[in-house]
Amino acid sequence: MIEANKSEFEDFQKLHDRYVLSPDKNQTEYNKYGEKILVIIREWENKLCSQSEKGGYGVFTSNLADKFWGEVRKHYPKIDSVGLIVSKSPSSLFNIKKIKLS
Repeated sequence: MIEANKSEFEDFQKLHDRYVLSPDKNQTEYNKYGEKILVIIREWENKLCSQSEKGGYGVFTSNLADKFWGEVRKHYPKIDSVGLIVSKSPSSLFNIKKIKLS
């Protein structure tokens, strides 16, 4: 997967490293480029899992997919952060009014 899409994954590695250092600053760019990478990853996951289902090993397909994503997360620990929307005002989300007891 990485060999076939070497330039895309090299660019994503650089962006991923920048994102780890400052997530707020790089979130929008990370989401945009991360979508392209996720398409590639899911395509290869589908290739891998569909072959095992055709071979009569459908029972093991979910475990295989989990192992595949585990390997992806070893190289890109923040891959699950693709698509996150960062809210600028977190205080407006959780506003609790105080009650006065006399």
